[in-house]
This record gives sequence, structure tokens and C-alpha cells, in this order.
Amino acid sequence: MKTFICQCGKTLHFDNSQCVACGVMVGFLPDDLKLSALTPHNQSQKLGLYQANNGRLYRQCKNYWQYNVCNWMVPIDDSHELCRSCRLNTTIPNLNNQENITLWFRMEQSKRRLLYTLYKLSLPVVDRLTDKSHGLGFAFLEDELEDEYGNELTIKSYVVTGHSSGLITLNLNEAVPSARIEMREKMNERYRTLIGHFRHESGHYYWDRFIKNSELIEPFRAMFGDERLDYSQAMHDYYANGPKKSWQNVWISAYASMHPWEDWAETWAHYLHMVDTLETASDFDFSVSGNKVANPLVASGNHDHIYTATSFTHLFNDWCRLTAVLNGLNRSMGLDDAYPFVIPISALDKLRFVHQVVLQNDQVYQDSHA
Repeated sequence: MKTFICQCGKTLHFDNSQCVACGVMVGFLPDDLKLSALTPHNQSQKLGLYQANNGRLYRQCKNYWQYNVCNWMVPIDDSHELCRSCRLNTTIPNLNNQENITLWFRMEQSKRRLLYTLYKLSLPVVDRLTDKSHGLGFAFLEDELEDEYGNELTIKSYVVTGHSSGLITLNLNEAVPSARIEMREKMNERYRTLIGHFRHESGHYYWDRFIKNSELIEPFRAMFGDERLDYSQAMHDYYANGPKKSWQNVWISAYASMHPWEDWAETWAHYLHMVDTLETASDFDFSVSGNKVANPLVASGNHDHIYTATSFTHLFNDWCRLTAVLNGLNRSMGLDDAYPFVIPISALDKLRFVHQVVLQNDQVYQDSHA
């Protein structure tokens, strides 16, 4: 994730809606993938138009001006009242509960970070208005509660975070830090974050787009296993008996050992962890033992959306050096490891496979925009 510069010269961060130095309103321009200071357009104030640093005109996303849960802008030639991120939502939380606005805001923050990386990687993001059956969508749902014992509420129906035909469902409770930590402990996990959920579930979406019924299905099966194995049985076995024995020697995480679909989704999520965190480190001019961290998400020629300056080996070596530092810094502060994983050779090969799939898609994108 890059930082940006305000017109006053101070640093802007991806989630800012206002410059903390000069107070000017800022917004993210999805067509430029940049955060920009915004100036009310004198001739069009009644239309709510703002001029960005690129000279073009924009409107605030409806969820920006109405709820302040978004900071993305809508180009003037786009008739939709929602930005490219918010229009992906199929279900939002019940806003009659004031606390839900805060939880929804946290969900949207992580979703926008996911989308930033997807756009930077030139990955296709098709909404469900365009493709009702298989477009990408997000549903933020709450557990259904019932009053069984006086005023004590119990869960009647539990929302399972998951993916189905492009629709990603997330339990709103994951946006409550204490509840998420409790679930992490219950599931014996070392890492559980909102951005991790979004990245993992997006992996299922892109498996359908890139691997399913494609020429990549056989190479996928040779590396990850046969996805035609009974998923329900695999899930039952995992939760009844735990991960595969010696999973640390084969899979990138315990959950990845459950089924080839989950192995792919976990590997995909880790790949997105890598490229986004390395871009952040590079943006801060980070070096480890004299080795400057390279930015894997950089512009190439006329191709604005941007991939990639580094080979996979370079990317992975930078990642290993960087995560060793991140974990050491966290331990100095008494925090959990930022990246509590050791990547075995077989998982490394799977990460390389994901890298090649992304590169192949990027080449298709460049050819179609040449």
C-alpha cells in the first residue's frame, strides 16, 4: 500500500478522508488508484462536484457523504451513486444499530485494501450488476439472535464466512476485535484478520475465474491435489480430527491442508499479503541489511495498473527478510508475530504458481489494452 502527498506537501494515507495537516478534504480516485486533495468545483457546487489534482471532476460516493464509511470518489462520467468498491455490496448491516456503522466501516476499510491490490495486479473485478450469476459481490451479515432466557440473547443462526459463485459472505462479528481473537483462540489459529478473510475468500473467486474449466486445471491438480474430492467430508474430517499430520512440512497453513480449494485460497491470500506489504515497505524506502525492498507493484510503460518489476525469487527473498524484521519488531513491543508462518518448499512452489497465474492474466490485460 502506497502513501500519497497532499497539495500542502504532507503525507496522506490510504484511509484518510481529510488531510490532518491542512484540513482539506481528500478522496481516493479509483480510475487513477491515487488519493487526492479535492476542491469544490465553483460552477457545479449544487451537483456536489469536486476537482481532483488530476484536473478531473468527481462526486463523493453515497456511502462517503451519507455514512462516512467510504473515502472513494465517483468520476463525473459515471452515473452510479456508489463508487466501484461500494457497488460490489449486495447486503450491508442493519444501520438501525448505531454500532453496526462502526463495524461496517472496518469491513469497508479491509475490502478497499483488497480491491486496491486487485486493481494494481490488473485482476478482473466484475460486479454482480454486470454478471448476476458469477460477478464479485460482498454480503456483510449478522448472526441471528433470539431471546430464550429472559433478556439473555443466544445465537439462533450463525453466519459462516465463505464464498459461493462470486458472492463473498462475511460475518459482521469478525469486525469486533475481541470476538475475532476469541474465535482465533477457539480455532487454534495464529493469524486471523479482516484483511486475511477478504484475501482468502477472493482466492476462491479467482479460482473460479482462472483455474476452473481452464487449461490450468491439470497443473493445479498436480500441485494442489484433486479438488473433486468431497469437500463436505474433508471439512468434517478437518474439524473432527484437526489438520493433516506434519502439515507444517507441506502446506502454508493448517487450514490449507483441509482441501485443495482451501490450499489454493490460503496460498492466494499469502501472495496478496506479500505484494501489498512489500509495496508498503518499498514506499517507505525500507532496507534490510543494505538490501532495499523492491516494489512488486510498479508502472510499466503505458500500462497504468502495474505488474511487476520483480521476479518471484526476488519478491520472495525480500519477503523473508522483511517478515523476519516485522516479527522481531512486534516481539520487542510484546505483540504477536506479524507473519507467524514458515513456508515449506511445496508451499513455495504453490506461491510461484499463483505468481505465474497473475502474470499470465496481466499479460492478457496488457494485450487487450495495447
